[in-house]
This record gives sequence, structure tokens and C-alpha cells, in this order.
Amino acid sequence: MQDGGLRAPAAPARVAIFTDETGWHTRRLRQALARRGFEGRCVDLADCRFDTTAMPHGLVIPGFGRSLPCAALVRGIAGGSLEQITKRLGILHALRELGVPVYNDARAIERSVDKAMTSFLLQRAGVPTPPAWALEDEAQARRIVMREAAAGHGLVLKPVFGSQGKGLQQVGAVAGAFVPLPPLSAVSGLAYLQRFVPQPESATAPGFDWRVLVVGGRARAAMRRVSAHWIRNVARGARCMHCELTPALAALAETAADALGMDYAGVDLVPDASAAHGALVIEVNGVAAWRGLQRVTGFDIAQVLVDDLLVRRLGVELAEPLAQVCHF
Repeated sequence: MQDGGLRAPAAPARVAIFTDETGWHTRRLRQALARRGFEGRCVDLADCRFDTTAMPHGLVIPGFGRSLPCAALVRGIAGGSLEQITKRLGILHALRELGVPVYNDARAIERSVDKAMTSFLLQRAGVPTPPAWALEDEAQARRIVMREAAAGHGLVLKPVFGSQGKGLQQVGAVAGAFVPLPPLSAVSGLAYLQRFVPQPESATAPGFDWRVLVVGGRARAAMRRVSAHWIRNVARGARCMHCELTPALAALAETAADALGMDYAGVDLVPDASAAHGALVIEVNGVAAWRGLQRVTGFDIAQVLVDDLLVRRLGVELAEPLAQVCHF
């Protein structure tokens, strides 16, 4: 009790923001949580641990003492050894088992971070996506590259667990020449190959792709990523441009996110006039950055993410309708 018999105000419920680096994204998330009366605490999964002597739940989450967060929002997972990554994802699995909503949960992140599994699930769900192969047999991989090249197709060799356009290479039919597959020993012993979808471009009209943000099963915003380079990630210098979120783009992105069981997702699509909806889904990002998209979007993306977590996963009734708090 405080002086005068007044009860001290209740501490805000705490949400774990799992991240390996703090900055613009985590600041926006913490602000969005604070607007709703929640406290966001940034935690590195590398610092969390299993401890079966830690009662009552067997986990230690720094900053939460003996309690657990009321929810967790995954913003980033640091790279590491197979054992380290397994343990970090294991923390997320354990929180789900303990009844803590994890946004996106470990199962969704595992599906999206593994490009081979992403391609498999998209194809299985009937989502238009380029043909893809993932294999360890180097001789068979070279045969695939040669067969595709003979049909006039280029392929993109991607790290299965890569991001931000790092480590991508074109092989097969590239600009009228044949580019062979590098030794698989140079790419972690595994070839993940996705058929390259060429884009018509010129000096005045460089190529582009789309990034569509899906939150809670609904496409919420879209942008074009424009670049003269065939890798059009914002981290590689692509320009972000506002674009209309058409029903066709929205439907493709929503179906892709649903196929991987995502709470939220950044869905990457490329134009393809031969596809039924005029586009193909090439990747689904389960820990998607949105700083570039925010620059061309008229509402606060962090608030949309937080409100979806609170309403759909925690059952919170918002005091204000979403539309009244999202716009600048």
C-alpha cells in the first residue's frame, strides 16, 4: 500500500521481443505496445536457457525473473551452429508448450527460413511459385542445371538459410552464356535451386518485384522494390515505391502466408505474365523487416502487428478501433 491507503498501480503486462539486435524495429514495437498498456522487453534468445531446476516452468528468460512473458514477438534470431539454433528455436517451442503465444512461432519460422520447405509447402498448397530443387547429389544437381539451361532457363542458387539477398548466384543460362554450378563444397554441400524469372527492363524502366505484408491472414500493405540489379532486396540498394495492393496480389500473398502457418509474413513476388495471377511467389519471410515498407505506407506497421497479436492471440479488446490508431 502507498501512503493514504492507495493501491500502487498494477505493473503493465510484459511482452518479450526476441531479437539479436535492438534499433528502429524494436523501438517501434515497444512504442506500439506501450500505447496499449503493455511493456515490451527485448531479449536475445542466445541469452535464454533451459533449466529444469527453475520452477515452475524450467525456462530462464532474462528480464522476466521466475515469471513468463504474457506473449512473445519474434523480431530476430542470431545465426550460430546447428546446436545453437536448435536450442534457440527450442525456447520458442517450449514457450508454446507452456501456453505463451509466440508470434511467429517456431514452427512457422522453421518453415519459412528453410527455402526448400517453403517451396514444397507453396507448391503443395497450389501457390504459383517457380520450380525449385534441393539436393546434396552434386552430379544430379549439375544435370538439373544443364537440363534447365538447354531449355533456356537460368537458375538461382540460394543458401537454404540465407536472407537479405546474400549469397545468391545465377547458374545455367545467364545472359546468353552457360554458367556452371559451383562445387557444392563451396555452398554448404547442398544445392537449393530456383528457376530464375527474368524481368523486362531498360535504362528508363528497371525491373522490380513486390513485397506484400500479411498480418493475421490479411494482406495489409505492398511496395515495389525497384533495382537495375536482379537481386532486389532493400538491403542491396533497391528503391522502395508505393504500389496498389491489388486483389490478385493480396490473394496470392495471403494464400502463401497461410500455407506456412504465419501470424505475419513478408511475401516476395515477381511479375510473370504467364502465371494465372500475373505473379509468382518466390519467398515468404517469417521474421520480416518493414522499415522500407514503412516509408511508403500510410499507417504504423508496428501498431498493426502489435494489435493483431493482442487481439487475435491474447483476446484483448482494444479501446479504439484499429483504423483510428494506425494512421500518422
